[in-house]
Amino acid sequence: MTMQVSGADDAAFVRQHLPSKNLWPERPFSLPELQYPDRLNCAEVLLEKAQDKQFAERLALAGSGVRWTYAELSSVSARIALTLQRTYGLKAGQRVLISGTNHPWLAACLLAVIRAGAIAVPAMPMLRAKELSAMAMYARVSHILCDEQVFTQVAQMDDGILKNLCVIRFREADSVFLQTVQQANAAEFQVADTARDDPCLIAFTSGTTGKPKATVHFHEDLLAICDLFPRSVLRITQHDVFTGTPPLAFTFGLGGLLLFPLRYGAASILLERYTPESLLSTIAEHQITVCYTAPTCYRQMLPLLPQADLRSLRTVVSAGEVLPVATRTAFESATGLTMIDGIGSTEMLHIFIAAAGDEVRAGATGKVIPGYQACVLDANGQLCAPGVVGKLAVKGPTGCRYLNDIRQQTYVQNGWNLTGDAYAMDQDGYFYYHGRIDDMIVSAGYNIAASEVEDALLAHEQVAECAVIGVPDKMRGQLVKAFVVLRDPQMADAAITEILQHWVKQRIAPYKYPRLIEFVSSLPRTDSGKLQRYALRQSGLQQSAEEVQ
Repeated sequence: MTMQVSGADDAAFVRQHLPSKNLWPERPFSLPELQYPDRLNCAEVLLEKAQDKQFAERLALAGSGVRWTYAELSSVSARIALTLQRTYGLKAGQRVLISGTNHPWLAACLLAVIRAGAIAVPAMPMLRAKELSAMAMYARVSHILCDEQVFTQVAQMDDGILKNLCVIRFREADSVFLQTVQQANAAEFQVADTARDDPCLIAFTSGTTGKPKATVHFHEDLLAICDLFPRSVLRITQHDVFTGTPPLAFTFGLGGLLLFPLRYGAASILLERYTPESLLSTIAEHQITVCYTAPTCYRQMLPLLPQADLRSLRTVVSAGEVLPVATRTAFESATGLTMIDGIGSTEMLHIFIAAAGDEVRAGATGKVIPGYQACVLDANGQLCAPGVVGKLAVKGPTGCRYLNDIRQQTYVQNGWNLTGDAYAMDQDGYFYYHGRIDDMIVSAGYNIAASEVEDALLAHEQVAECAVIGVPDKMRGQLVKAFVVLRDPQMADAAITEILQHWVKQRIAPYKYPRLIEFVSSLPRTDSGKLQRYALRQSGLQQSAEEVQ
């Protein structure tokens, strides 16, 4: 199915709808490795190893029956880019919505769009037609590249939007697109002459707090995240083999499973679908050295670890949501691997606070990564004293630029990116997470961090998952309420409620215990695995204050 673009597209649309520069965060490029030339195309830089005899025949990407060397990946993406330009009329500056499961073809399409000078708009493969329509309209995309799974939803998009788009299925068997790509001559492709500060990526936030926001990133941004966290914390080498679960449409996955390995000449094994069992088998089969996934998946793997072969692993990275202390402790005890925790955001593109090896400190997310600056601010924008909880503020070579969104003024203040996270920093520069600012519960005058209550609950052997929120109460202002997924659902009764409440009281201050506990079969999460607390607040599942124990 191919629908041709009607009318001329405004290639300058993104540049014209960025926030005014006085609303941009300060972006220091202080390190030597961040000094990029004025003209560069980040995708071309990432693939330049294909011209090096040492790397040309080394494995770059593999997944679902496909294994591409660096030379093959470069050739495929060049042929895709040439086909998009000549057959489908793609021009520099246009936006291309790209969606599919994690697969080398998806990666090649992302690289091709950027090499052609267009702007990639990755979309989670589980989005529905209404969500895809909203993204396409907001970013004014001209083309959609999707696999078969996503196409069923694309075909149901709003007719008024769809009629102006060129829709291409990049993995459809015997499609005209694939035939044209196979016949194209990679040597005829000319990489777009782009500037370091030209937009190349529009990443939509996962919508954990409601309406997603579109964040714009430049060519230099994608290289900067490759030259900071992977260099100073991961310490990637060309011998590393990566795998993990985050979608490439999620910036955590885009960096960790595609950009970082390519930058350092390493390999990546992409998983279209996974279970804890299949992830562990992939690690053993492909001799994975670096694994990325969310805390929930690490917790699900715990019962399987005694039978797993993890000898090849040198490090595991957790991000996407807060890493509970209980999960970290249990995983490290079972494997001997010191987990790398990290905090990043779609606005900042990737991780900016983390620690590895001997730098890890119990309970802390880590230290600010070289190249970034971070601090904790109070309600008046002043620095908090060590140990005092406040608003996390960050600045560095990447930063927030929302596309046509008034929320820019909230996220960026006085040059700092305010992530919405509550943190405290100790005298040694370690940052300790205390929840989202809007997740702080105030009960009878006490400030209670939802994450602290969750940590206590997760330490109980019967708790598989949990989420804590504050619910309104006339007497206390708010009550602490926990949504709990039990390992044995049949245990959900008043007795286990009392057991869990007592358990929490023994581990943290008694006033923090959950006065309300609701047992559920699952928790609402985004496609990237992030918990949607706002959905819990709006779900109508909340018990009334009269049910307080």
